[in-house]
Amino acid sequence: MDTRIKPLCKSAHSPDFFITPQALGSRLGRADAPLLLDVRPAGRYQSSAQLLAGAQRCELEDVPTFAAAQKLVHPHRLIVAYCVYGHHVSADAVAALRVAGLPAQALAGGFEGGQDGVDDTADIALWRGHMPLRMAKRADWGVTGEQPSRWVTRARPKIDRIACPWLICRFVDPRAEFFYMPAAQVLDEAKCLGAVAFDIPGAPVTHVGELCSFDALLQGFALHVPALDVLGRIVRGADTDCLTLAPQSAGLLAMSLGLSQLHTDDHAMLEAALPLYDALYAFCSSAHEPHRWQPETMTGTLP
Repeated sequence: MDTRIKPLCKSAHSPDFFITPQALGSRLGRADAPLLLDVRPAGRYQSSAQLLAGAQRCELEDVPTFAAAQKLVHPHRLIVAYCVYGHHVSADAVAALRVAGLPAQALAGGFEGGQDGVDDTADIALWRGHMPLRMAKRADWGVTGEQPSRWVTRARPKIDRIACPWLICRFVDPRAEFFYMPAAQVLDEAKCLGAVAFDIPGAPVTHVGELCSFDALLQGFALHVPALDVLGRIVRGADTDCLTLAPQSAGLLAMSLGLSQLHTDDHAMLEAALPLYDALYAFCSSAHEPHRWQPETMTGTLP
């Protein structure tokens, strides 16, 4: 029996049904980023070592159930579904999501950026020239997109123990859970909770040489983009007291220490600091705008 959800023709042909890889890529990593839904057929999903960064796995036949749950918690968040080539599977998923009343689009070209010999060559070239950021699956860390991951670290976070959760939430697993524990309990609690310990000696994710835990996550998930590399250097400078490593490191250290004084609850500290890292990432992603005092532009005295 064919259990595929049949697409709605009118929706499938509407101008906003698809989102381009370039448009999607520009929104990834932001607090208001779309929810990415990986609906590739099971065989293709299992054989792939990668996901789009932050994607959640959902079998096509489970989309209606997912939609019902999503409507209760985030009814207005845009969902972008992708399959292998951006053909009928993601179209079927988006049709089902829209029937449920959720905003949804399909990724044009899908995970592979179109199918050779089927899609238009110009479209394929455009899609593959702007592929959204991918990440490595890490089954050993419980990160495959199939369920929320869990992470545990030392209490009273300052820099790395805030920067790492920010990176995980924005680029790895938006559903992740974080636990802060006394240092002596972290490794044991990781076993009890089924969580990944980080930023403590002996943990799977920790400092290696001059690199900090944030660097370890970037490497572990193969998240290599210029903006994250720049941000990683800022975090490393602040976290390792090497404040000459990046001009912004001293500022990040000062803001982090100040936030720690304002928040005695670790999760409150994390929530308060997330916008700081959002702003730093936006800074690292764009051309730096000069800012200086120019009284002549305020008084209209320039010729």
